[in-house]
Amino acid sequence: MSQITVQDVSKHWDTVKAVDAVSFEVGAASLLVLLGPSGCGKSTTLRLIAGLEQVSSGRILIGGEDVTELPPAKRHISMVFQSYALFPHLTVAENILFGLRVRRVPAAERSRRLGRVASLLGLDRLLARKPSQLSGGQQQRVALGRAIIAETPVCLMDEPLSNLDAQLRAEMRREIRTLQQKLGITMVYVTHDQSEAMSMADQVILMRDGRVEQAATPDLLYARPATTFAARFIGTPPMNILSFATGVERAIIAGGIARVPSMPTQEILLGIRPEHVIIEHEGIAAHVSNIEFLGADTVVTCAIGDQSVTARVPGKASLMPGAAINIAWRSENMHVFDAKSGRRCDDVLTLATNDANGSVQKRLA
Repeated sequence: MSQITVQDVSKHWDTVKAVDAVSFEVGAASLLVLLGPSGCGKSTTLRLIAGLEQVSSGRILIGGEDVTELPPAKRHISMVFQSYALFPHLTVAENILFGLRVRRVPAAERSRRLGRVASLLGLDRLLARKPSQLSGGQQQRVALGRAIIAETPVCLMDEPLSNLDAQLRAEMRREIRTLQQKLGITMVYVTHDQSEAMSMADQVILMRDGRVEQAATPDLLYARPATTFAARFIGTPPMNILSFATGVERAIIAGGIARVPSMPTQEILLGIRPEHVIIEHEGIAAHVSNIEFLGADTVVTCAIGDQSVTARVPGKASLMPGAAINIAWRSENMHVFDAKSGRRCDDVLTLATNDANGSVQKRLA
């Protein structure tokens, strides 16, 4: 079994809480992504699992065994770092085999494993080359090979694709995901790139300031963000978050004229994904402030009162900056958050969806 359990793990340096009471579980043969901005504690969490840092409190279990106090060599894991850490004077084959040589694995077994890994990663013709003779993607494959050849049930990856260009990153993340599934490896993968997280993960742990902001599958993280931070971090362009001036019976977009139902005494924020914003002949009055043509679609940024709203529309939008437009959205696409805590408010959302008055949102639903 290669299940990983992290129980209330913390890492403190004096008064700095790099990781603060983090708990999660990684199922055997699954891929979990630790996602978040720089400084959120995701890499430190990975290093705690690897044993490269000592925990201040909490427990870490791998395969049901408490490894909290064990050194990295006894945790039966492999690791791929952000820097490929290849030995420049060794060939590709020697780099891949380095760990096996240190552990004195017999030559016949080393040869068998090398042939298998080189075939899996398409490195057969590169085994005699030095790292300086390889492209970035090829060097990344060598680093992966060095981890895979150890045949450990757990593999930890710390932003392994950050040094590659966008196209190569997309190719490599598909390869890593395919390898993980084919070999049945339990993998914990650290990244700040939401595209990597959403396309690769079985489960995503979104971190913020050393704590878990939300733990969910990629589709649930996108469809039901638990906080405004999660809502804005996931999605390109990010979710529109609109603040309100709260009335007795309705919440009114600050500086604008649009209204949606609200609880009488609660200050709320309204979230709408850009792809759910519809440009209509009728609706909420807005003015176009910027247009970005992306080929398959166009990102239109407009202003409602003193707030900015982004719409993502298919194809090329025939609009110019300064144009007056009307926008709307369906009630089922609204997300409502408490303005003070930033937490999701499904009770307010129910009121908004079931409101009997004929708002634009209700008309489109």
